[in-house]
Amino acid sequence: MLLVQMDFFALNLMLPVIGRDFHAPTTDLQWLFSGSMLTLGALLITGGRAADLWGRKRVLVTGLTGYAVASVGCAVAPSLVWLIAGRVVQGCTTALVFPVAVAVVTAYFQDARQGRAVAIVITCGTIGTILGPVVGGALAEHVSWRALFLLNLPFCLTAIALLLRHVPETRDEQAGGRPDLPSVITLAGGVAGILIGVDQGRRWGWDSAATLGCLAAGVGLLAVFIRIDQHSERPLLDLGLLRNRLFVAVALAGTLSNMVHALVNLFSAIYLQQVRGLSPLGSGLVFLALSVGLGVGNYWSGHLAERIRPETLIVGGLLLSGVSLFTLTWMTDLAAYTAVFAVVGLGGGLVWALANVTTQSYVEPGRLAAASGLFLTAIVLFGAMTLAVGSTLLEAISGSAVHAASDGPAINTLLRGAALLSVLGSAALMLAIRGRRLVGG
Repeated sequence: MLLVQMDFFALNLMLPVIGRDFHAPTTDLQWLFSGSMLTLGALLITGGRAADLWGRKRVLVTGLTGYAVASVGCAVAPSLVWLIAGRVVQGCTTALVFPVAVAVVTAYFQDARQGRAVAIVITCGTIGTILGPVVGGALAEHVSWRALFLLNLPFCLTAIALLLRHVPETRDEQAGGRPDLPSVITLAGGVAGILIGVDQGRRWGWDSAATLGCLAAGVGLLAVFIRIDQHSERPLLDLGLLRNRLFVAVALAGTLSNMVHALVNLFSAIYLQQVRGLSPLGSGLVFLALSVGLGVGNYWSGHLAERIRPETLIVGGLLLSGVSLFTLTWMTDLAAYTAVFAVVGLGGGLVWALANVTTQSYVEPGRLAAASGLFLTAIVLFGAMTLAVGSTLLEAISGSAVHAASDGPAINTLLRGAALLSVLGSAALMLAIRGRRLVGG
């Protein structure tokens, strides 16, 4: 968990350096994130199902081994296309690690220690979130962006050695069937087609055959996915949950918050280096404030929810994120910018933690896993789409694909739009939950 979180939050500080090495516009590098998130989102549920069928320890070791190999491929990448391909493979292997790590712990600790054990795992993920920006900035400035991927190797090898030596194999003996690959392929292909069409539409022309073909293929594959999933005995996503209005409202709020913070993570990292002129390490130290804010929001969400209705807190978190992000775009003093940056993270941390728990309160006990799977898949896939759309919008606002990443006013305009979305989402959720009560209490 520490490895996955640290790797993700370290990479965004390296984008300007990678762009210079490959002589590519920084906005094109969003594929390093959206490509990885695309495969992670499509395989997230499949990874958990494979672990139940074939053994959690086996799948986790396989995922870590694949992650290590993909990291080496990224470290030696001779071109941007190679590097993006490596990140796509990393996304596939992350789907075998991220949903299984907690499952291994809960399966092993069947006594009173279970809650403490899970908390330790989640805390390690939070530590990775906090360490990521500083590690990424330091390596980019003093070593090389390639060193980040090589740094993954000792983490992977240590985790594999500990798993093989100390962790017994567990699986779900009642799990039946097998992972639904047609659903996975059509879901990933559909989202990929739309992402490519949106990302390349400005270059190819919005009315070109290539752009329209990609968009049409993406929509068609998603339609096929829905049809396959509806007729499957074990659907990849329980789309019937979309008829639960309160579940949908809170899930959309959490997804919207993640979309906003995906834009903040990517474009603030670019802004600090290519507009403000900070070094990678200096940018990493500023980003530390955002990471700490996320961690504090995650931690205090449970304590606050004991006194205040969780849905109300989610409304407040979205509003806090939106207002503080809008304020951030007007900050000229770096110290003030850093302080407001922490508040942006605090709002995001509150929404992320509470949305995960609250969506579970609106569904029957037998559909908890399906609800969690649908919510997490939506968060990751919509995050990937947001980065592609955001990069395209930034280039359109700036009027130049080459200079968009160094166009401060254009970046601030984009982030103000994201802030407005967060505020509107807060208002919409407040209207949706007014007068309604939890199903599960």
